[in-house]
Amino acid sequence: MRGGGRLTNLALLCLLALAFASGWVAFELSGQPARATLVIHAAAGVAIVLLVPWKALVARRGLRRPRRLRWASLVLALGVVVSLVFGFVHSFGHPDIGYLTAIDFHVGAAICVLPFVIWHVLARPAKLRRADLSRRNFLKGAALIGASLLGVVALPAARRAPTGSYKSASAVPTQWMFDSTPAVDTSQWRLAAGGRQWSYDDLNQFDDRVTAVLDCTGGWYSEQEWAGVWLNRLLPPRAGGTSSVYVRSVTGYGRRFDISEAPRLLLATRLDGATLESGHGFPVRLVAPGRRGFAWVKWVASVETDTAPWWWQPPFPLQ
Repeated sequence: MRGGGRLTNLALLCLLALAFASGWVAFELSGQPARATLVIHAAAGVAIVLLVPWKALVARRGLRRPRRLRWASLVLALGVVVSLVFGFVHSFGHPDIGYLTAIDFHVGAAICVLPFVIWHVLARPAKLRRADLSRRNFLKGAALIGASLLGVVALPAARRAPTGSYKSASAVPTQWMFDSTPAVDTSQWRLAAGGRQWSYDDLNQFDDRVTAVLDCTGGWYSEQEWAGVWLNRLLPPRAGGTSSVYVRSVTGYGRRFDISEAPRLLLATRLDGATLESGHGFPVRLVAPGRRGFAWVKWVASVETDTAPWWWQPPFPLQ
């Protein structure tokens, strides 16, 4: 591989890794003052686009040579293009693309190409050499970084949260991945918590309230008042060895939290003074201030205390 092509591939690999890592961090953020994460993620995307002409020359030379698994390289290129296109579509203020959002396509494509990136690195390794650390290459890298930051300035990012989400006037009914909105009959439904079966009427007697920001991984956020009951009110006194509380939906979906968070978690039956709609988690939805939307479990069926630590779960739910 020629020096220029090797350096281009190394630069693209570093930028892809930076974009994936910063995107992962942004996916976990909710309300924290970390706008630098958004800037780094956007700058990595702009830099990848700026390197496309040089990568095109490298790819053209590669296509002239017969290689096995060429289709894998083409899938990798297509996936990166799809992720970049929808990332910029979202950045320019068009978050909704029919049923799915631009962020759904952006993140989905990035996850799908990850195995192909790993394969490409293992199949065609490109190592950094001492001669690569020249003044000329350093200036080229600095120019690329500068141009990328200028590109970020041109994006309308000021209206977005550090996670990249746009503000919505109201909460949007959504569900995580493969969940579907169930029809819950409150005459039959009971919430299992603290060794007791709580009816919908039981929970409606409480009027604890919190104003919280719901930041959805679909690319929007909103701030509303939620009313219901603080989770710790329904739990027995903390027993020795209890480390976490697991909130489960009627769909089987669930998330685990540290037991110390229970006084700050709300089981909501009302949103902005009105009864929850089915799309918002009727009859009961968990409100977890400071957490991304996938932690706000909908259609809650049970709350269980456990000895397992709160982190004993996938960082992002798989259901």
